[in-house]
Amino acid sequence: MANLGTLYTVSAPSGAGKTSLVSALVKSNPEVCVSVSHTTRPMRPGEVHGVNYHFVDHSTFESMIEASAFLEHARVFSNLYGTSQKWVEETLQQGIDVILEIDWQGAKQIRELMPDTVSLFILPPSLACLRQRLTGRGTDPEAVIDARMAEALSEMSHYVEADYLIINDDFTTALAQFQALITSQHLRLARQVEKHAPLITELLA
Repeated sequence: MANLGTLYTVSAPSGAGKTSLVSALVKSNPEVCVSVSHTTRPMRPGEVHGVNYHFVDHSTFESMIEASAFLEHARVFSNLYGTSQKWVEETLQQGIDVILEIDWQGAKQIRELMPDTVSLFILPPSLACLRQRLTGRGTDPEAVIDARMAEALSEMSHYVEADYLIINDDFTTALAQFQALITSQHLRLARQVEKHAPLITELLA
């Protein structure tokens, strides 16, 4: 039996730094990759098909739903987003860990389908810090920022559903904690026994 990779879901409110942490982790760890979702939204300037998203039309996406091709899927405004079950399973079979950047609802769907999934939630160090991050360059009106804060508060209330929690105050510290989580899963007994079976057999001979 191949040494399977681990599936992770990473959830966070907008502004918590989830994408930056995941990107930094993947760059420094060749055994971890990020799932590329399918979406019906138009490609934006600078995006690459198969890198940022798999861009498909609505009829193709609906056909994939009917064929049970998605681990999870959701409608965000007028666009559809989904995670390919086939791609995730094939990647895990290769011993590569897969990270899904996903909201709490999607994470819940994933856990129901794949109970061995490891879930992580990332929180900001304070509401003031979160608001500052959401404000960005200060070009958005106050009403837009208020709406984003309300959405973030709703998302954050679901942190209790995750297995692990990281507070992203200092980026370097948060990244080290994220890496420690990945390392701890690699050191689980079953995974190590399978990986080092010949050595263990020799040691105990």
